[in-house]
Amino acid sequence: MNGKTVFIVEDEKDISNLIALHLRKSGFIVIEFQSSQNFFNFLKNKIPDLIILDLMLPDADGLEICKYLKASVDYRSIPVIILTAKSDESDKILGLELGADDYVTKPFSPRELVARVRSVLRRHNVEHTIVSIGGILVVDTQKYEVHVKNKKIHLTTTEFNILKILLSKKGWVFPRETILDLLWHGEKAVIDRTIDVHIKKLREKLGEAGKFIKNIRGIGYKIEE
Repeated sequence: MNGKTVFIVEDEKDISNLIALHLRKSGFIVIEFQSSQNFFNFLKNKIPDLIILDLMLPDADGLEICKYLKASVDYRSIPVIILTAKSDESDKILGLELGADDYVTKPFSPRELVARVRSVLRRHNVEHTIVSIGGILVVDTQKYEVHVKNKKIHLTTTEFNILKILLSKKGWVFPRETILDLLWHGEKAVIDRTIDVHIKKLREKLGEAGKFIKNIRGIGYKIEE
């Protein structure tokens, strides 16, 4: 993954420098920002491969920044790792629900953070595949695009990855634990309910095509016509 660009949006300079040091040692190109204003100004001209985003910034709420990025046509495909001192379960669920790809709490191991960056980038490095189901749902796994009856549907990265997992084996029941492991490769301690939250949002966004996602009580989910 040499040459991949990572933006660090973190107002604590010592923490930002520490992360940058370890990422650069691993071959990443790193650009640091201490405020959201500088970050957004730079983002207009340069799209990174991944963003590490602190929640407690002096001039903005990190969750609102994440929400904005994932709602933007230009930026929604950029993976986001949230970095924060907040460790409450509700904060983690909210961050993931807004579309964050991973959630790291302070204090943290810089080496573990680098491993998570690599893991998130691996999940985004997929082959170009177009999958259709029911004659109305079409998914392009490289462009990260979903269409229902030729209308483009905007999903968060996590919602898209869940849909891609289910579509990888139509009719196959994926237990919640399996979906969690496939999403975060065993590197993330998240409760099963997180998957239910994402599935609920996914179904709502898919509208008529949401019916293809079936809940198998006590086990998990599958997708079938």
